[in-house]
Amino acid sequence: MKNKDGKQASQPEKCSWTIPVAITFVVLCGLSFYLGGIFCSVKERYPTWDINKAVETSKETAAGPLQVKDVTFPECSLKFQDYTPCTDPKRWKKYSRHRLSFLERHCPPVFERQECIIPPPDGYKLPIRWPKSRDECWYRNVPYDWINKQKSDQHWLKKEGEKFLFPGGGTMFPHGVGRYVDLMEDLIPAMKDGTIRTAIDTGCGVASWGGDLLDRGILTVSLAPRDNHEAQVQFALERGIPAILGIISTQRLPFPSNSFDMAHCSRCLIPWTEYGGIYLLEVHRILRPGGFWVLSGPPVNFKRRWKGWNTTLEAQRSDYEKLQELLTSMCFKLYNQKDDIAIWQKLTDKSCYKNFETPDYYPPKCDDGTEPDSAWYTPIRPCVVAPNQRYKKLALKSLPKWPERLHIAPERISDVRGGSDGAFNNDDKKWTKRVKHYKKLVPAIGTDKIRNVVDMNTIYGGFAAALIDYPLWVMNVVSSYSPNTLAVVYDRGLIGTYHDWCEAFSTYPRTYDLLHLDGLFTAESQRCEMKYILLEMDRILRPDGYAIIHESSYFTNAVAKIAKGMRWGCREENTENGVEKEKILICQKKLWYASKHSSR
Repeated sequence: MKNKDGKQASQPEKCSWTIPVAITFVVLCGLSFYLGGIFCSVKERYPTWDINKAVETSKETAAGPLQVKDVTFPECSLKFQDYTPCTDPKRWKKYSRHRLSFLERHCPPVFERQECIIPPPDGYKLPIRWPKSRDECWYRNVPYDWINKQKSDQHWLKKEGEKFLFPGGGTMFPHGVGRYVDLMEDLIPAMKDGTIRTAIDTGCGVASWGGDLLDRGILTVSLAPRDNHEAQVQFALERGIPAILGIISTQRLPFPSNSFDMAHCSRCLIPWTEYGGIYLLEVHRILRPGGFWVLSGPPVNFKRRWKGWNTTLEAQRSDYEKLQELLTSMCFKLYNQKDDIAIWQKLTDKSCYKNFETPDYYPPKCDDGTEPDSAWYTPIRPCVVAPNQRYKKLALKSLPKWPERLHIAPERISDVRGGSDGAFNNDDKKWTKRVKHYKKLVPAIGTDKIRNVVDMNTIYGGFAAALIDYPLWVMNVVSSYSPNTLAVVYDRGLIGTYHDWCEAFSTYPRTYDLLHLDGLFTAESQRCEMKYILLEMDRILRPDGYAIIHESSYFTNAVAKIAKGMRWGCREENTENGVEKEKILICQKKLWYASKHSSR
């Protein structure tokens, strides 16, 4: 061995340090082997995600902004124009048909994800604006004729020239949805005075019921699966009515327990009395105490309607009696009934819920440790989620009426870590100020250009509350990995869903006008690949739609670069407080059409 000056080093000096180094080397190798085994085993149990394959570490400083390479995403082929990744009909054969579970969410693995941008259909036009859109939409935007052909006698919709028209018909309201809801209001006075604010419509058709309720101050989540009815949810959203893909099957719906003020089903053909009434148990879970469940169609009023229901009088009578028995066992009482509509109310009486603790009583009380609000890939349990008796203001009659409830801290905020009345009020003030700033940056807010909105990672729904006077609605999303604040959102009279943004959202392409996110990439960068979140945002955003991205300045440059590769135009703005470490990206998706060479 030679020294730096080129002279030969003496042998004794070499031996004096080689032996300790060798021993140390052996010890370190053994230790690293041991620790490596530990961490490798942990890695196998807890999968990791790269932030982005294009991400490069900043060469300047570790604290500098995240750097990504320029990227351009190819066009998907036109066969993807209605692509819903997690409810893709091409994948249905892979899953069980038991209880129609193949219609539930089944997302593709990472290696099957599409890394392309989805074109609109040929002839696509910018959507007709609200409120005109409630009654008509462009045919080329939702070019599906199945419902028109199969339901033409029921007046769900009809095609005239370049448009679909929505006359407000339905299977159980041949005289129009308005008269149907008028009758319902007569049977449920609480629909008229602000007591009922949130509703869910299972098997919604083209969401005419939910659309009619908007004018009556009731905000409805219209729910339907992607099935042979073709694009029910897409029709609803094209009209500007809140809707989401979903089905009551084997998994809980992505909503908190005790949240909706009313649930509705109009001839949705759900077999309520089968499988021990498990579908009714899910309705019971999401309906708040004192809330109403409305059913029209079989087997209601079987004495008059049975001949039109392709069954026998005896069979319909039996179904109705089984239904009534099951509902009674779940602490529902028959509240009112007329013509084809029957209404049950979920009881608030403590004595009724004590029955669930009786041995051999069916259904039993849920006591298996599953959280009542756990609703993201959580199996429906054959048991009753009884209302927590420590809540004194959970029942419908105990809540402030709408709109007062919007700005009153709900009781369930105490369940949120760090949640309090003071935190709620501060959040309200923050969003009032921030939305005023957003309005300056995006003047389209408050105009007919923005109707359908997603708040991609809300806390208490403050963004939606600050927009309440504008002609729009907000789907509030709470991450399945975040503290559960969605119950608070519902208690204040807003709507939302649980979701994991590492996966595709339960909607069709081109269904939202505005996407808002506040620190989402900061919160999810260790789990979700930024590229896929942005591609999903592009999928669900309408052409000419906006994205407001309030984010750490560490991420904004990278987000803007990827957005450019999706043909978005973005600009960076300061926050309402001028905080240097945070920036706002205002992005707009351009309208483009598929190229002839697009074949991905």
